Amino acid sequence: MNPMRRERFESLVGYSRLPHAAAMSCELEWYASNSETILATILIDYEDEFATIILGRDADMRYRCIESLAPFQCIEDARKSMLNKSHEIILSGQKTFPQGDERGKKQDLFSPIQKGKKLNPNFEIVRTCKGYSSAKEIIAEAMHHYTDIDGNFIEQFQTSGFDSRLWELYLFAYLTEERLLVDRTHHAPDFLVSDGQHNVAIEAVTVQASQNSDAEDIDLASLTPEKIQELQKHYMPIKFGSPLYSKLKKQYWKMEHVKGLPLVFAIADFHAKQSMLWTSTALQNYLYGVRHEFHFSDNGQLVVSPFRVEFHEYNGKNIPSGFFFTENAEHISAVMFSSTGTISKFIRMGKLAGFGDSSVSVLYHGTCHKHDDNAALPDQFSFEINDTYEETWGEGISIFHNPRALYPLSREIFPSVAHHYMQEDGQIYSFLPEFHPYGGLTVMLHATDDLSSKKEESP
Repeated sequence: MNPMRRERFESLVGYSRLPHAAAMSCELEWYASNSETILATILIDYEDEFATIILGRDADMRYRCIESLAPFQCIEDARKSMLNKSHEIILSGQKTFPQGDERGKKQDLFSPIQKGKKLNPNFEIVRTCKGYSSAKEIIAEAMHHYTDIDGNFIEQFQTSGFDSRLWELYLFAYLTEERLLVDRTHHAPDFLVSDGQHNVAIEAVTVQASQNSDAEDIDLASLTPEKIQELQKHYMPIKFGSPLYSKLKKQYWKMEHVKGLPLVFAIADFHAKQSMLWTSTALQNYLYGVRHEFHFSDNGQLVVSPFRVEFHEYNGKNIPSGFFFTENAEHISAVMFSSTGTISKFIRMGKLAGFGDSSVSVLYHGTCHKHDDNAALPDQFSFEINDTYEETWGEGISIFHNPRALYPLSREIFPSVAHHYMQEDGQIYSFLPEFHPYGGLTVMLHATDDLSSKKEESP
């Protein structure tokens, strides 16, 4: 058994771990056999006793507990016991460890079930390009645990619904990271989650490209700051408003398993290439019906002024602003958004966990919040994904709370992400993590490349 990085262990075992385990014990060390047939962790409970858990893949390829050894008074005894038992299991030659409750259906996400033009080009890139191999492998691992309640997840992921299904997988990874119990036994909403004290319903929503729209073809490199501001005022609120309003009309709050629960719409913007890098401000403005402008006072202090927005109009289409003030929107407790919930997140998290082609280097650069009350512009960041790099699935998520919510959402259930609230005067106040990215580009370099000849780039 060899020591392994916590990030890799987490990517393999995190979906199997009981959410309340962290309240009873703390993992200290992580191990894997040469072929990762079995994994192990050594932990300490809150009575200062050590234990070890050995895991192997069940018939559905999920890592599950196959041996639990305890208690031990010192970590050396726990480690010795783990090594002896692991050696015994390895010598047995057993590769899988059925537990009797498996679904019995292999979910092979990357074996095409369609042919030719029916396959989504983004799916084909992830499936075949070396630079995306870390994303492909970490997605395949998550899929062992994902419940395909509708029975069409794989078909849609490979064809017309690649972005929507990727967003659902991202949310699944984030919710698991928060140590939440995730329930996917209902067809809608997409997730029911619980931390033991709070229960929340979550419906995934995506902004998709419209047919015959020239604006969808705008490349980020061609957007000036003035053009972005123009699109944020009216075009993007309409883009966000359409899917949000469509979801609102479904009235999920009337479902028996949703009644009395906070209901969250989790939205992502896939309407154009790299659009997530510049559209989040438009979402906030649309949700609250308020636009914010800033200037510096004579003594150099930043002054932010809110202005009420009544409607948004673009190319003849007109919608009222302020989604949270729409009829029936009081049933929506909050809207969750992430500018980083794209394939790039899977590339970076996969690389961090040791998945993918080792000859590919991954760089990440973008903008993040600057923790300075007098700052009008964000900070810049640039990282290489290596052994010293850290990232979470939740980085980049913002939750906008509805001031009219019938069932307000508690911050306690989503403690690692940014939370935003509107005061009566229209000002927005926020609770932000230490590092909160607004957006960035992920660059994949092959071993023979340099920065001036990057092979692949992803938002």
